[in-house]
Amino acid sequence: MANPSPPGIAILGAGIFVKTQYIPRLAEISDLVNLKAIWSRSEESAKGAVEVARKHFPGVECKWGDEGLNEIIQDTSILGVAVVIAGQTQVEMSLKMLKAGKHVLQEKPAAASIGEIETAMTSYKNISTDSPCRPIWAVAENYRFEPAFVELKKLVEEIGDMMNVQLIIEGSMNSSNPYFSSSWRRNLDGGFILDMGVHYIAGLRMLVGCEVTSVSATTSHVDKTLPAPDNITSNFQLENGCSGVFVMVVSSRSPKILWRVVGLKGTVQLERGVQDGRHGYMATVYGEGGTSRTIFYPFSGVTEELKAFFRDISGTSKEQEPRLSYVEGARDVAVLEAMLESGARNGAVIPVKKF
Repeated sequence: MANPSPPGIAILGAGIFVKTQYIPRLAEISDLVNLKAIWSRSEESAKGAVEVARKHFPGVECKWGDEGLNEIIQDTSILGVAVVIAGQTQVEMSLKMLKAGKHVLQEKPAAASIGEIETAMTSYKNISTDSPCRPIWAVAENYRFEPAFVELKKLVEEIGDMMNVQLIIEGSMNSSNPYFSSSWRRNLDGGFILDMGVHYIAGLRMLVGCEVTSVSATTSHVDKTLPAPDNITSNFQLENGCSGVFVMVVSSRSPKILWRVVGLKGTVQLERGVQDGRHGYMATVYGEGGTSRTIFYPFSGVTEELKAFFRDISGTSKEQEPRLSYVEGARDVAVLEAMLESGARNGAVIPVKKF
């Protein structure tokens, strides 16, 4: 039996992340996918991204504006689209594509607010409710696919009852970061804390294997080159009775990204790092009697998440990959929105909206 031909996809968006992540990662798995088109609002930016992609996908077409969007919608050989545009307009674009029958992989965050998420989920439910094959709406959250998180989640089960969880995030969102001047991130409610923070919350929820139920937070605005707030410290309560702390500084001179789960029988720690020139995570397990072992996992989450999406839309997987579901992305946003609301209300305890 011949292998089915790889699914045709289009990328909507032509910004930094498309050029530095999507195109190179798709090139690594070009046997699994046929990149047919890249669209942007402007002809100039679409052409810039297509130029980068042509080295790997010689047949890729350049599309822009309303006309280009309609051509993608009408092209029945395009099964799915990756929506990689400004956070404020992603949901509207995703729903437009879903209504046209296209599968959607939308970049995080799932939406800019819980209100938008609830409206979006209702609209999605109403799309072809009577049809058995509703198009897939996936949210790209590469942390759920990083081997470090997948492996460490198993080890967390071995450290006994959970006593405490700590997340320390000292970012490096300064003028040398390509995303620093991204206007949509600056205009997003919650700014960089929401845009960057969903990753760290996704990692947290994955490691502890349960939901955050309530939070209490303090926020501040110190670095005036960044949108407010640029610092947040939050206590959080987990479903399993354990509590923890989430500390995030958007821009620090000494970047550090760390998750630590302390259990009765041991501790598991995951820290962003570099080994032999490769970026990834140092995973350390501390056992009884002071023993410890560390394993390094290079980044590969974006590639793994793309592979999962292509398996889902080409019909080769029996059920949709749960880590990509829109509701998972919604849960990440819900935790951060509760933290930001608590910060605005002087640390009031805020329950996290359940999805």
